[in-house]
Amino acid sequence: MDLGLKDRVYVVTGGGRGLGLAAARELAAEGAMVVVSGRNAATVDAAAVELGGPDRALGVVADNADPGTAELLLATARTRFGTVDGVLISVGGPPPGTAAGVGDEHWQGAFESVFLGAVRIARAAAACLGEGGVIGFVLSGSVREPIPGLVISNGLRPGLAGFAKTLAAEVGPRGIRVVGLLPSRIDTDRVRELDALHGDPAVTRARASARIPLRRYGTPEEFGRAAAFLLSPAASYLTGVMLPVDGGATQAL
Repeated sequence: MDLGLKDRVYVVTGGGRGLGLAAARELAAEGAMVVVSGRNAATVDAAAVELGGPDRALGVVADNADPGTAELLLATARTRFGTVDGVLISVGGPPPGTAAGVGDEHWQGAFESVFLGAVRIARAAAACLGEGGVIGFVLSGSVREPIPGLVISNGLRPGLAGFAKTLAAEVGPRGIRVVGLLPSRIDTDRVRELDALHGDPAVTRARASARIPLRRYGTPEEFGRAAAFLLSPAASYLTGVMLPVDGGATQAL
């Protein structure tokens, strides 16, 4: 199936590594042009080279917590590629911790980057996208079901999903879609780091895999393909949807 992504232009935050890079790879493989952002220059520059070089991809050093990042990324995409057709907002996961143990400084930092930064980028995108544009959020399975030991994610991700759903209703009449992806155990550096917090990571992985109906972790490529589809014209009648990419781990309907 042709996803209709050839020569469309996407901004992908957190696109230098992890799930953001996985999505950017699939977008680029389908012919899209991408602007990827991240806080590390070497990482985003390497991603841009991998994704096709100056004619097809550009890396931008930017922090989602910075109030100027939204306009910087959108203006950069328009200047380099002439337009913006969509954005995918991905950030690194907030630090782990318990409800009683996480202090204000961790909540405040995560709120600025994970929540408010995403809201700013989505608002700016909504203001400049035309009909057929799309705004995507990389969220978490914690939107549907709290994850033990990840209280900040449990607190912020559902709020972002609510914001996304509200935004979808507001911009839908202009032909702009808003979608979310809810990954769970995708085999990224972040998930491996979380597995290592609980002793033997191999044991942790085996136990987690046993609770997933497909009995394995997902691959970044599987997540990337789901993201590319949702962001593409092939998904033109999907908006306000939160898609679990979790091998069936979420038991809620």
